[in-house]
Amino acid sequence: MQYLQDAMTPEDVPEEAPEPRNLRGRSAAHVAERIRDRILSGALPPGERLSERSLTEGLGVTRTPLREAFKILEAEGLLNIVPNRGAQVVELSSADVDMAMELLAGLESVAAELACARGTSEQFAEVAALHARMVACQRAGDLVGYFRINQNIHQNIVDCAHNPALSRVYRAESARVRLYRFAGNRVSARWSRAVMEHEQILLALQQRQGPLLRELLRAHHLNGWHVTRKVLDNEVQPDL
Repeated sequence: MQYLQDAMTPEDVPEEAPEPRNLRGRSAAHVAERIRDRILSGALPPGERLSERSLTEGLGVTRTPLREAFKILEAEGLLNIVPNRGAQVVELSSADVDMAMELLAGLESVAAELACARGTSEQFAEVAALHARMVACQRAGDLVGYFRINQNIHQNIVDCAHNPALSRVYRAESARVRLYRFAGNRVSARWSRAVMEHEQILLALQQRQGPLLRELLRAHHLNGWHVTRKVLDNEVQPDL
């Protein structure tokens, strides 16, 4: 699958502040965070080969933390490191994304009942606050803001399960397919329907109705992926 880079255009992505020049002492984790942000924003698109020289100059770091950052991102599934050829942003096939979406749907199903049983009122209030912000973005036509908050809501619901392993796997897999999931949000009808589905999800969480939340999350996940997959299929370009 060749994902079109206009899935998240430069106009959609907030302009990144200039990188300060005093980062040479920063850790590999910090460098990985900066590169991760560029991958997820689309500034470094799928298939892009990373230039060590450009990144060391642009981030103001040495090659040692940069290469350690590459290893972190490779473990997260965002980069491929090929000996003697360097690092490249992972480009997923249709089958890869399908399997990732199946996994995410399954993880949310596992988390749903645990979240209702273990989640705190403070966590539920945070999800409700995020939901209100997401609705405001939808009404304002802020697609990128809406998408980012939407992703945070799903992660927060999983976090309500109080299972660090579950949260960690869900976070990593969500990051890996984030660009691909973004495409479906450009369909206005799906955008509006998704907000209504989220209202039902929030209510089920607040009422601690685990089985209902599980089914609502699964249906929401599959409905969204059905639309997104159609968008992505229409954006496949023949190899030249």
